[in-house]
Amino acid sequence: MASVCVCSDYFTVNDDGELCLIPGRQGLRQILTFNDPGTFQFEKADYPWLARVRVKVQGAGGGSAGANAATNQCIVRPGGAGGGYSESLISASSLGAVETIVVGAGGTAGTTSIGGGAGGASSFGGFVLANGGDGGHAVQDSGTSADVSSGISAPLAGRGSFAQGGGAGGGAIRLNGTNGISGAGGEAFMGHGGYARASEGAGTGGRGFGGGAGGGLSYGGSVQGAPGQGGLVLIELYG
Repeated sequence: MASVCVCSDYFTVNDDGELCLIPGRQGLRQILTFNDPGTFQFEKADYPWLARVRVKVQGAGGGSAGANAATNQCIVRPGGAGGGYSESLISASSLGAVETIVVGAGGTAGTTSIGGGAGGASSFGGFVLANGGDGGHAVQDSGTSADVSSGISAPLAGRGSFAQGGGAGGGAIRLNGTNGISGAGGEAFMGHGGYARASEGAGTGGRGFGGGAGGGLSYGGSVQGAPGQGGLVLIELYG
């Protein structure tokens, strides 16, 4: 009669003689990605084999302002701040039957006189939270004299076994009516901020997730700001 040897590291035979996987020994089995802004639900019952989850959460970046300097004058705008990042490894037994997932929206683009909007926070239940970055302001008036516009402070660390704040939005510098540089957008763990610009133009968008928008620059023309990059929630499911 043929016989079969079973690796006891991963399999067991129950009282009915059935070959079964040992819970928690199979490693990574599935990854869930949530990158559209909004609220979603994670239902533990959908994954009866679940042993633990590793949740990675990226907050959204702040938007930047536009500008409209007078003819032969200059306005420079700072960049929006990048969103924070957090992660945790959570036992399935600690999860509720349903956990709420929130993906933060990127901060809105500002106008010529209104600053960019703040990026939204992203979270997984009460376990993991990553704060969004603030938007770039629209404080500087049109002019030709040397002037600076302060950058935007980075968001504080949120909640998780590992948590950090995002990158600060870069400050902007005006040298005279025809020379200046806008602020770069703040960096994020999962993305990059928009670039700083010395030529006239609208705010600049980032790359990836959570980066802040670069600020707009005007040498007499009307330009708009740019939106920040949205957040992200990744859930790694381990069996």
